[in-house]
Amino acid sequence: MTRKFSTANQIPKYDVIRDIPKRAMVIFAHPDDAEIGAGATTARWSSEGCEITYVQCTTGSSGSNDTKMTSNRVVSIRSTEQRAAADIIGVGEIIVLNHPDGELEADRMFLGEVVHALRKYRPEIVLTHDQHRTNRFQHRDHRNVGTTVQDAIYPYARDHLHFPEQLTDEIKPYKVEHLFFWGSDQPNIIIDVTDSINTKIEALAKHESQITGLSFGSDIDLHLREQHMEEARNYNFEYGETFRMLTARK
Repeated sequence: MTRKFSTANQIPKYDVIRDIPKRAMVIFAHPDDAEIGAGATTARWSSEGCEITYVQCTTGSSGSNDTKMTSNRVVSIRSTEQRAAADIIGVGEIIVLNHPDGELEADRMFLGEVVHALRKYRPEIVLTHDQHRTNRFQHRDHRNVGTTVQDAIYPYARDHLHFPEQLTDEIKPYKVEHLFFWGSDQPNIIIDVTDSINTKIEALAKHESQITGLSFGSDIDLHLREQHMEEARNYNFEYGETFRMLTARK
């Protein structure tokens, strides 16, 4: 039976999403993006029985301002940090596509990799970067991930004549139900993350090479909480995480 997502307690600004998917996938450019963009939501869903899969598209090989850091060292550091953060969120598998940081292209090879992941893990909901954000600077890798994920969901993963070489008894065409974009200029849904905001902060703190000084009660912690409180303003919960939702075409 197809699961329908309710939008009870509607408020003009955003619809409140209350249902919990059985399976969700977070597709993100660099280590720490998943927790920044959707950490509180995935932590809540995981705690309520949702199977979460991560698809990390790059190695994070350029993610350091330390002039003495090498790419090999930073990849090792960030990989360890990402696994530790994912464990706190409650993520099962992390698929690493191993593209170089800053060199991710929205090409057919990358598209095929995402299509294969969708067909293999069959998430009801996919969460990713909003490629259409224009009000703030955004990493080019983020834009290319958002574009590729949307294309992969429709029509490529769904239709059997796209990437037919992938298809086996186990890998079949698959239709994702909903796509949630984080970092959107025009979000249209919100999720109550009051009970999982601490888990998001704890997971983000594992990314020490990227977010220095994050701990409970720190200035970064207070700033993050303020952002989530602002998103939940005028709702009947304290903290919210917002997304732009698309429902996949049938």
